[in-house]
Amino acid sequence: MAEFTLPKNSVVTKGREFPAPDNATHTRRFEVYRWAPEAGENPRVDVFHLDMEDCGPMVLDAIIKIKNEIDSSLTFRRSCREGVCGSCAMNINGRNSLACTKAVADYTGSIKIFPLPHLQVVKDLVPDMTHFYAQYASIKPWLEAQTPAPADSERLQSHADRAKLDGLYDCVLCACCSTSCPSYWWNSERYLGPAVLLQAYRWLVDSRDENSGERLDDLEDPFKLYRCHTIMNCTDTCPKDLNPAKAIAEIKKLLVQRQHG
Repeated sequence: MAEFTLPKNSVVTKGREFPAPDNATHTRRFEVYRWAPEAGENPRVDVFHLDMEDCGPMVLDAIIKIKNEIDSSLTFRRSCREGVCGSCAMNINGRNSLACTKAVADYTGSIKIFPLPHLQVVKDLVPDMTHFYAQYASIKPWLEAQTPAPADSERLQSHADRAKLDGLYDCVLCACCSTSCPSYWWNSERYLGPAVLLQAYRWLVDSRDENSGERLDDLEDPFKLYRCHTIMNCTDTCPKDLNPAKAIAEIKKLLVQRQHG
């Protein structure tokens, strides 16, 4: 797994250090990336020593404690605290994950917390997801059907067809996989990346969708799909234990099957 890569021409300087309370008996050291672009200063790493006897068990609990009790200017995203919303995705000790699902006890020594790599930083641990969400919208992540819906029921599918969506609909769009992918780092303007391609496959295999031909036409592109080189970082880092690499391979298989009809 690749380590966090800094923005081009940036230099991370040593920041402030906040000691633990004098009576602390169980302390942990957290190194947190800090940068406010509008301040005109280099990024820095602040160090916080926390008393874990007075802190929740997860990395997100530690970050919230820092913001609430030590430095209210620390900026990050979070919402559900249950690994469902994907908001608190960040790079923890060189690996992308969800801060709410990682226990402090899972790590030894200092815990280094950085924003997701190879995205522009809005502030501190908040990456700019604008392009990522635009790519998601481009694959039309909704049901498309020409056949009118039944007048007296929903569009139904068999248990077997429903099972095909397992491991696909579970994606929370945290972008951990895409931002761990070297192909996405260098080609993100045109390569859709593993998260968006997994979502594209989710609609391709939905038995209720009737637009698979157009969806495949849109994906048959040297960059949108075929920049994937099966490095497997995406599957390795997914905090939901999904397999984007397999979904991408299945899309390629669908295109081959269509060509040889």
